[in-house]
Amino acid sequence: MGGQINNFLIYIKEQKKYSEYTVVGYQNDLEQFLKFLDFQKISKFSKCDYDILRKYLLFLHNQGYQNKTICRHISTLRSFFKYLKARHIIADNPMLLISNPKVEKKLPKFLYYQDLEKLLESPDSKTPIGIRDQLLLELLYSTGVRVSELISIKIADIKKNEQKIYITGKGNKERIVFYGIVCKRKLEHYLEVRNSFLKDENSDYLLLSNKGTSLTSQGVRYIVNQIIKKSALSFHVHPHMLRHTFATHLLNEGADLKTVQDLLGHENLETTGIYTHVSNEGLRKSYLEHHPRARK
Repeated sequence: MGGQINNFLIYIKEQKKYSEYTVVGYQNDLEQFLKFLDFQKISKFSKCDYDILRKYLLFLHNQGYQNKTICRHISTLRSFFKYLKARHIIADNPMLLISNPKVEKKLPKFLYYQDLEKLLESPDSKTPIGIRDQLLLELLYSTGVRVSELISIKIADIKKNEQKIYITGKGNKERIVFYGIVCKRKLEHYLEVRNSFLKDENSDYLLLSNKGTSLTSQGVRYIVNQIIKKSALSFHVHPHMLRHTFATHLLNEGADLKTVQDLLGHENLETTGIYTHVSNEGLRKSYLEHHPRARK
């Protein structure tokens, strides 16, 4: 069964073009499922029926997993069993009978303008590494791209005259994102020093590591963590928070929801809709802080 899991992981990485971060998540979920099956003395995925799957989800619940995490495990198993069915490894897909538990939607965290400015200006603009890091942060905020999309940007994907970038997103789907004058200046500044990162071989990728290779998702998270430690911010910031900030600020400034959906690359408008709640919460907070009748 381990071989079938490995084949599935190769499939989602090479054919579905899932990010390194997503593939590792799927691998961890499936390895945990495999241990459970081994404990249940089940040696074939074809022996997994609805009752076994329900027992596994109950096991996760009893282990203290939150509904959000259980939903992620269900999503992994849905993809995996769909793969097994398509390759005739199983006759029936029992995951079709499994529904998600209810999950309380948490509003995504975002940065207010003053905190955002502190973060974006934290890297040292006098060193090549600082110039790269300033562009890295600016691209995450100005375009709203995911980390996996950011590290996949190649020089050829950027159309400087139109200030747009061709992005390959989830499921290998392409979209266009745009950037403004601030990002344009930081991009031009970085391209002037980019050669200092190159070692023995050239690279097609925009953002490079100190070794001259393309950055990894883990590398981006490490860079952001290091920037936070040196900044004036007193709270944790993860790279995806800049994507949340991008969407929230657009809506606060009057962008329509469909436009934000297209820029983010969301399949469903409902996914983007969570940002309207964030935007409304910002309005509510501003009202309570500034209206004289709200404080009495």
